[in-house]
Amino acid sequence: MGTHRESVIEAFDEFRQEIDEHHDRRERLIKISRDATNLSKKVIFLLHRAMTEEPNNDSNPSLRVVRRGREKLREVQALYAQIRLEVQAERFWHYHRAVSPGLQEYIEALGFAHYLEHGTLVSYQEVQLSLSDENGIPYFTLPKEDYLLGLSDVTGELMRFAISGIAQKGGRVRAREVCAFVRQCKADFERFTPYVRELSKKQAVTSQSLEKIEDAVYAIVVRGSEYDIPPDMLDDIIAQSISTFSSTTSAKSRLGQRDIRNGDDYEDEI
Repeated sequence: MGTHRESVIEAFDEFRQEIDEHHDRRERLIKISRDATNLSKKVIFLLHRAMTEEPNNDSNPSLRVVRRGREKLREVQALYAQIRLEVQAERFWHYHRAVSPGLQEYIEALGFAHYLEHGTLVSYQEVQLSLSDENGIPYFTLPKEDYLLGLSDVTGELMRFAISGIAQKGGRVRAREVCAFVRQCKADFERFTPYVRELSKKQAVTSQSLEKIEDAVYAIVVRGSEYDIPPDMLDDIIAQSISTFSSTTSAKSRLGQRDIRNGDDYEDEI
């Protein structure tokens, strides 16, 4: 009888140790994911701030800005390198929801930097390679749903980028290019909404972002056709009208992008 009781106690001690290890690992992953989220947000703010500064003598200022952003993103990549042993093989999917928010924010920052440099969406292979060691071995397999959700968030940053720089030299042309690009992104992402959870919500935010860009571009085209004025004077008029518009829409749009990441992102799973 005593031997049986001791074996039961020993078995439950093993269960307790396993559960404690699970919770400790989960807390470590959540902390790293939050750190990755904060660093990625700082990169996004850096890119926006640098791109809206007064232009200098650089032949291509966007490349200089992107280099600064990619240097900061290496800090995020170093964080994910730390967890490769924690999320090996099938264990990654057990803790997927703990790391997913940080991954999406990282992809958003990387995708925004990539667009500023190349004018295109960053590919899945490029994102996966950025989360690999020097030998090209991935720290973990990047979930395709996180890749798509992170890319969808890029459209919100493109909206702010287009509107905040619309009064700068070349800003009107750039805004029209961004408008067409975001419109195409929305159309391409739509086909994945039945298969990716939360993508439909992000598509709704993308629609709002697209509408704001279209309103700004439409206002510029109409104002430019109404008055026969020099481009410099037109830029001043646009700057005055856009300054109020961008300040009121930026906070609302970012709140909309983030709302669907709140709540159950770090929900406990056993």
